[in-house]
Amino acid sequence: MKSLKDSFFGRIWVRLGLYIAGTLLATMALLAASLMVFEEIQYRDFYRSLPSAVRAEIDELNEKGQEESPEAMVIYGQYWRGDIWFSEKWSLALGLLICLPFGLGVGFFVSRLFSYPLASMAEVATRVAAGDFTMRAQPGRYRGEMADMLTHFNQMIDSLENMARERRATTASISHELRTPLAVLRARLYAICDGVIEVDAKESSLLLDQVEYLGRLVGDLQTLSMAEAGRLSLKMAPLDLIALTRGALASYADRIAQYHMSLQLHLPDDSTKAIVNVDPDRMRQILFNLLENALRHAKQGGWLGVEVTVDDAADEVVMRVSDAGPGMSEDMLARPFQRFPHAPGHAGEGLGLGLSIVQALVGRQHGTVQVHNRPEGGTCFTVRFPSALA
Repeated sequence: MKSLKDSFFGRIWVRLGLYIAGTLLATMALLAASLMVFEEIQYRDFYRSLPSAVRAEIDELNEKGQEESPEAMVIYGQYWRGDIWFSEKWSLALGLLICLPFGLGVGFFVSRLFSYPLASMAEVATRVAAGDFTMRAQPGRYRGEMADMLTHFNQMIDSLENMARERRATTASISHELRTPLAVLRARLYAICDGVIEVDAKESSLLLDQVEYLGRLVGDLQTLSMAEAGRLSLKMAPLDLIALTRGALASYADRIAQYHMSLQLHLPDDSTKAIVNVDPDRMRQILFNLLENALRHAKQGGWLGVEVTVDDAADEVVMRVSDAGPGMSEDMLARPFQRFPHAPGHAGEGLGLGLSIVQALVGRQHGTVQVHNRPEGGTCFTVRFPSALA
C-alpha cells in the first residue's frame, strides 16, 4: 500500500497539481487574511473616533451579539467617515501587493524544482554530443518519476561511455591484430619478389597460415557483429545436447591430444533426454570456442572437463566446460566476455573474440552463460538453455 501511495504521489502530474492547488489555497488564504487585517485596522480607527457615549453603546451591542442590528447600522451610518468602496479597493490592492510577491516566489520555486532536472539533462546532453562523457544529470531535491528518468538517463550515458571506450579499444586491438600478419605477408612477398626466398611448400604454408589467421579474424568479427545486431541466421531445431557434445568431442580429440590434455567427460545415462531448441552448427561453435579457450589459456593444467546435466527444477539443460589452469584474475572475471580483453600487444594466443562470440550466440538462442573460478583451481563456464521438453 505504501509503495502504491509513493508511486502515485511520485508522478509528475500529481505533484504539479498538488503544488498548484497548494499555491492557490495559500494565496487565497493570505489575501483573505490581509483583507481581515485591513478591515480590523479601519474598525479600530472608526471606534477611536466615536464619542464616549456612542462607544459605550457599541460595546453593549457587541456584547449582546448585535453587531449588525439596526441600531448598530444607524451608528455606522452616522459616524463612519470613509468611502466603503474606496476602502474595499484599498484593501484589495493591499492584499494583492502582499500576495503577488508570495505567488511569484512560490511559482519560481516550483518551476525551478521541476526545471532543474531537465536543465541538468540538457547540459549533460550537450556535453555528450561533444564527446564528453564525464558529466551526469543531477535530480536535485526532486524525487519520483523525474528522478527515475534521470537515473535511466545516466545509465544510458554510462552505456554510451562504455560503448565508446570499447569501440576505441576494439579499433586499437583490430589494428594490432591486422598489422602483424600483414607485416609478415608484406615482408615475405617482397623477399619472394626480390628472389631472396624461394617459393616452396614450406613458404607457401607459412603465407597460407597468415591468410587463414586474417580470415578467422574477419569471420569472427562478422559473426559477432551480426549476432549483436540480431541479424545472424539461425536454424533452430530440437537437439539432443548429449549426442551433440559426444560427437563434437570425438571430432576434437586430436586437437585436445595435441595440447597433451586429458579429457574428463560426464554425460547422463541414455535414458536422460537433454533436448534443447538451438542451431546445431552454432551450438558446436559455442562448445569449440570454450574448448579452444581452455586449450590456449589452461594447457599447463593438463585437464579438461566437460559435463552435461538436466536441471529438472529449472527446466534447463546445463553444459559446463572446466579446466585446471590458473583461473581468471578479478579484473577478467568482471568482464570475461568483453571483446579484445587484453591491451594491444598482449603476448598470448587467440584473437580475443572467442568468449564474446560464445556470449552472443548463447544469448541469441535464449540461453545464458556464466563463468567462475573453481575452488581447486581453473575456471568453469556454465551454459544454460531452456529445455525443449518443458
